[in-house]
Amino acid sequence: MDEFIAELRLLKAWAANPSITEITRRIHRDWQRAGRPRGEWPARSTVGNCFQLGRRRPNSDLLLAVVQALVGADEAIVSVWRQSLRAVLGEAEAAARVSAYDRLPAGLPAFVGRADLAARVETLLNSGGNVRALALEGMAGVGKTSLTLHVAHRLIAENRSDAPVLFANLRGSAPQGPPADPTAVLETLLRLLGATGDRIPYDIEARTALYRQLLAGTGALIVLDDAADAEQLRPLLPGTPGSRTLITSRRALTGLGETTRMPVPLLDPDDSLELLRATAGAERLAPDIPAAREIADLLGHLPLALSVIGRHMRDHPAWALGDYYREPLLALALEDGARAALSASDTRLPTCARRLLRLLALYPPQEVDAATAAALLGEPSATAEHHLATLTAAHLIQRATPGRFRLHPLTHAYAEERICIDEPATRIQQALGRLLEHGRSRDAAMRFETRTVRGLRLSMPRQPAEADGGNRLPHQSHAGRVLAA
Repeated sequence: MDEFIAELRLLKAWAANPSITEITRRIHRDWQRAGRPRGEWPARSTVGNCFQLGRRRPNSDLLLAVVQALVGADEAIVSVWRQSLRAVLGEAEAAARVSAYDRLPAGLPAFVGRADLAARVETLLNSGGNVRALALEGMAGVGKTSLTLHVAHRLIAENRSDAPVLFANLRGSAPQGPPADPTAVLETLLRLLGATGDRIPYDIEARTALYRQLLAGTGALIVLDDAADAEQLRPLLPGTPGSRTLITSRRALTGLGETTRMPVPLLDPDDSLELLRATAGAERLAPDIPAAREIADLLGHLPLALSVIGRHMRDHPAWALGDYYREPLLALALEDGARAALSASDTRLPTCARRLLRLLALYPPQEVDAATAAALLGEPSATAEHHLATLTAAHLIQRATPGRFRLHPLTHAYAEERICIDEPATRIQQALGRLLEHGRSRDAAMRFETRTVRGLRLSMPRQPAEADGGNRLPHQSHAGRVLAA
């Protein structure tokens, strides 16, 4: 809505910046011609409020009247503004839909691994008030919500008290619709805490104050799942001793001084094997445990991908473990959940960062530095570093060492799919040409191979030989995977 109002201000400037009094006079004239009763005509102050930011329940009829007063009788322009307003109000309505409860969702029936990490989270939250809020951050599918619910259920079982329990899904990475509006979330949480409608104030600052007042000294446990950013979270934090808050987010939640941040890493190899075994069945893996371990390696030890493939193994007993070599393995993992999860993170990126994510698929799945990213983009290294930082904050790439980054295998496979959909062949050719020149100037030993993509003969980086040498399962070359995508 604020973006719409900002555009309305620009429209006012474009229309020679008439005064609010003049705009009001024009609206009165138009409504009189339309036969609207004088009692409905807006006051000057009401028209002036149409240009104020922070409006949540605007009068759409009056806003369109303001547009018409500024552009005159041009119905085509008014129609465009009408469509935009409908879209904005629809998004505002979606943001106001809240999933919040005074109980926790059920946890996983069998929580696998993470014993040390879960114990560390419990210890921090039981540290006598030193840690009031703990944010678990990590890439899509790494198991943040599962870990959080596992720990939260244990905390409730251990405490056995009447302290309030609140859970809210903030939809920060929902594939459809905007993140939850914190003002609407507060209204629901206040009602769950016993506040009646007449006690709930309208503005967000007053709601936050009442929320913290009702939570003070209660020892409440609050779970805020899938946070979009610090701005959404800040009003929802209790901010007083005695309550414990667990947060999950795909983004790096900087700027929350009272919140301790903890990254959720990928599973270790033994826990990955155990998750595959728990999902597929022990008898399914027993014939070839080394192949099962290699499958976990190829999936990058991502819990979501391991669960997807484990279910596929369970439901397709005719598949030998050797059938899950890299190409069908990654395709299956993307097809049943991982693609949607990665797309939800990708959609909220700035345009240039999204483009870099796709161009990184042209580079073999190994560590990349800012200079190589700059070559792919055709931008200065400082610009590439900025976009790499954006992708890192969204947990779509990982910082391997200072100055060097790596895509997770599933993210790399997703980027390979998207580049052939989102980037024209000429731009791919140009990016590979810059990469070729960069490789020659930086490392004479860097080898390239020629392939055809969309009718263009392209020199593409060759997959390092050592990356394939230890694989027992068939492993298609990087260039072949781009062609397949």
